[in-house]
Amino acid sequence: MKLSVLDLVPVRKDQSSADALAATLSLAKVADELGFQRYWLAEHHNMPAVGSTNPPVLISLVASATERIRVGSGGVMLPNHAPLVVAEQFSLLEAAFPGRIDLGIGRAPGTDPVTSWALRHGAGGVSDDAVNRFPEYLDNIVSMMAPEGVGLMAGGRQHVLHATPAAASVAELWLLGSSDYSARLAAEKGLPYVFAHHFAGNGTDTKAMIELYRSTFQPSELLSEPKTFLTVNASVAETAEEADRRALPQLLTMLKLRTGQPLTAQPSIDEAEKTEIPEAHQGLIDTMRSRWIIGSAAYAKARLAGMAEEYGVDEVMVNPVGSAYEGTDPRTAPAREETLRLLAG
Repeated sequence: MKLSVLDLVPVRKDQSSADALAATLSLAKVADELGFQRYWLAEHHNMPAVGSTNPPVLISLVASATERIRVGSGGVMLPNHAPLVVAEQFSLLEAAFPGRIDLGIGRAPGTDPVTSWALRHGAGGVSDDAVNRFPEYLDNIVSMMAPEGVGLMAGGRQHVLHATPAAASVAELWLLGSSDYSARLAAEKGLPYVFAHHFAGNGTDTKAMIELYRSTFQPSELLSEPKTFLTVNASVAETAEEADRRALPQLLTMLKLRTGQPLTAQPSIDEAEKTEIPEAHQGLIDTMRSRWIIGSAAYAKARLAGMAEEYGVDEVMVNPVGSAYEGTDPRTAPAREETLRLLAG
């Protein structure tokens, strides 16, 4: 079973954005050294606890700091961007780091409605029906990144458009999603697909979406058979008790998100342990905890192997969610790094 990493660049209350980026680069180097398969960076906007606002920039930083690991987006939220811009960005990344770049694409906004408006329209950009035109935009990116480019009719003549002048290779394209829409679209277009089990799915949802994708898959020039893997939140430590303590700040952050409370930077473990969880919300915390992998190395490895077998995948992408104690160097994320080391050991 191959292991990969998903990183949202979490921002703790004791960190600046620069600190959070430094911690991410350190984590990426650890993943690279330990032999992890790929390192993906999410796209979220205007969130106090999440620093991954711009995947292409982050991918460039991470790929420059590592040697062999594949680096990609998990994912680029396409309705926020013009397809040509995405194609150009990832064509340049693939040119700089050939054979190491993944372009994961999603349809969700990844932010609140006001920020979404600013992303799409603040500079006179993407049209109002960007979400409805998602399949078309997806096709455009595939064509634009191809070495031969794509022909566009304008003014009665054909113009050839290339995302980069002389592509020697193309980033691997993945479709991401948290509903049956993305599973069906990935199958229809013959693309690799990942269901967002780490935040959207219970076991039934995940199994159903993966089976829907596999059963309706149509081979394409990009892919001859279905290709998918599993995503999961994880906190791993020497003991189950310590792993649970490290996961608590992220559980509380997700509780705020799910219940519409004002969001803040991620609390320290010390602060989280002093937080009183309302009885009405304890069930939600327990449900999230049961879906995450929280425990010792032996437990986590067995759980990952069991999930890989249950869903029929040979790769699992882990989002290491451990926070830090007060007094931890703000430019580091030791709990997140230990999760990777224990899983790989």
